[in-house]
Amino acid sequence: MQQLAEDFWNFRGHHRIAGVLDVGTQMSLIRRANGRFLLLDSYSVDEDDRAKLLALTGNGDLIEAIINVHPFHTLHCYSMHQLLPRARMIGTRRHQQHAPTVRWDPAVIEDPATQQQFRDDLDFSVPEGLDQVTSDEKVHAASVLVRHRRSGIVHVDDTLNVLAAPGWLGKLLPQSRLKFHPMLGKALRPVPEAADAFASWARALASQWADTPTVCAAHSAVRQLKQGDWQSELLHALADVEPLLERHRKAHL
Repeated sequence: MQQLAEDFWNFRGHHRIAGVLDVGTQMSLIRRANGRFLLLDSYSVDEDDRAKLLALTGNGDLIEAIINVHPFHTLHCYSMHQLLPRARMIGTRRHQQHAPTVRWDPAVIEDPATQQQFRDDLDFSVPEGLDQVTSDEKVHAASVLVRHRRSGIVHVDDTLNVLAAPGWLGKLLPQSRLKFHPMLGKALRPVPEAADAFASWARALASQWADTPTVCAAHSAVRQLKQGDWQSELLHALADVEPLLERHRKAHL
């Protein structure tokens, strides 16, 4: 567990593909203005982080909700539900369908009405032009992005990536700038306006969240930003995928 701001903590964990390649995972804890807490995503914390989490949150009783923002991140939901049974478990529609052993709140986080319940503390953004869930379950490009209003920290799963070397190499080698998910093209809706909708969304987000100081990215790293980096890196990321967007436009004339 690392504290990134007065009211924001981030947990980094392990997630191994085929039991070998550790691509990492994350969860963030936010203290609300009312003194209670929210968790972003689910992660089966180890004994040390579990003790820290429970000590900070009154043995978990002060955690109001666990908000799961990526439709394909379901692996740890049940264990967090067991650890914090009084907290509302909020996810996407796919969470409710694919993790049925969890007692899900009927609200889903991609719904603006659900997001409105947390507007005092959090801003949300859902990428336009993308399908949250596609027929190819390997496509994880779309998620609900979250920004903590007081600290400006952004928590994002997969939609934005940071390439970082694992382990001790990560302390020696520089992180990449922000990049969009490599399977973005397969998540674009098969309609002519999808590419332009995504580009407009990205440009608006670059401006609206321009003072973001830190990005917590799943599977990779926490990226610290200097003034202006969020906007410049997001626009650079958009420029990188512009050839892909142009191919999509031409394919769906």
